Amino acid sequence: MNHPTGTYPASWYAATAHPAPERPPLQGEQQVDVGILGAGFTGLSTALELARAGYRVAVLDAERIGWGASGRNGGQVIFGWGCGESRLEGLLGEADARRMFDWSLEGVRLLRERIAEHAIDCDWRDGHAHVAIKPRHITELKSWQAQLAERYDYPLAWWDRERLRAELDSPRYIGALFDPGSGHLHPLNYALGLARAAEAAGVQIFERSPVIRLDRGAQPILHSRSGALRCRFVVLAGNALIEGIAPELHDKIMPVGTYVGATAPLGAETARRLIGNDMAVADINWALDYFRCSADHRLLFGGRASYSNLTPPNLRTVMRARMRRVFPTLADTDFEYLWGGVIDISRNRAPHWGRLTDTIYFAQGFSGHGVAASGLAGRILAEAIRGQNERLDVFARIRHRDFPGGRALRTPILVAAMAWFKLRDALW
Repeated sequence: MNHPTGTYPASWYAATAHPAPERPPLQGEQQVDVGILGAGFTGLSTALELARAGYRVAVLDAERIGWGASGRNGGQVIFGWGCGESRLEGLLGEADARRMFDWSLEGVRLLRERIAEHAIDCDWRDGHAHVAIKPRHITELKSWQAQLAERYDYPLAWWDRERLRAELDSPRYIGALFDPGSGHLHPLNYALGLARAAEAAGVQIFERSPVIRLDRGAQPILHSRSGALRCRFVVLAGNALIEGIAPELHDKIMPVGTYVGATAPLGAETARRLIGNDMAVADINWALDYFRCSADHRLLFGGRASYSNLTPPNLRTVMRARMRRVFPTLADTDFEYLWGGVIDISRNRAPHWGRLTDTIYFAQGFSGHGVAASGLAGRILAEAIRGQNERLDVFARIRHRDFPGGRALRTPILVAAMAWFKLRDALW
């Protein structure tokens, strides 16, 4: 899955992306108020917020807008955080955990507002279901439903097997927790729309401008191969691709490969038979499957995470088998597109946002919830740069540890741990 520098990795998203001009690389030295590393959801959202507040903002990306996880992910827009509410309560206490939950809902609303305000054509669809495969999943989902309703004022609908089968043509699942407020979209087209909105607000975006060095200090400098940005503030929004710029950040996240396939168009009738209400779906196994239908009536099916930084062997065969297990009626259906990318997970699965210095800010560790949470991150980082630190200070209070094992052993240790969780999924 290697691709030429400056091009988008082959995917259904890239094949159906709206036409977008290539932005030039940074040349020479420029002075800006805020320099941002990364033209994904986080960097573009931060840039948009700050430009609208009157700041001079420039964004550098090593490749293209949305080239990383922002343009390759599963497209599911979900409330909450990767670590879950109970872990946040243990990390921060109930009051701040509740505030963070409410902010996660703000992230979903903000995404929908930006789509409407900037007329971003990204195939938004309402609805998301977490589905149960085993009886213990029903217990977990119903317990979560009660917690969300009673302590977070966020009631969700429980669907039993019969109600679920009315919308989802799969014998694999025995219940679901349905959220009409979450949804799904075309992530690359959303990123391109955010970029257009940011540029309209005055942001400069430089593609094919990898940052090779960060000079820290009262006026930090982002150096690329052909230029430099001298800044009042810097925002590091490279997430899983941040390696080499800030080691203290890289050691607190792990790049995890995840994979998505897109079938050939199935036709409107078949697609609606598979998922009647056009929702996105994810199970709650540790090694989960997630899927939805596209605007052109394909099935987009994701899963098969890799913790070893290597593309899994026989990926197409494995992904087809997983899809057939969910939808037996697609036994003879193959993927027309199959692609992968890396997301960033933190050790505790909580978001890792904060400051390295008084002039350098960062957000990473989205742990599978980045589509919605990254827009919120942009807003909160922009608030802090403008002197409103209250919300970022809550995130900065979350304690994050390095992944164990150092650079040499942390990946093998994580692979071994994930093997145990996958065995647990299979046996219990």
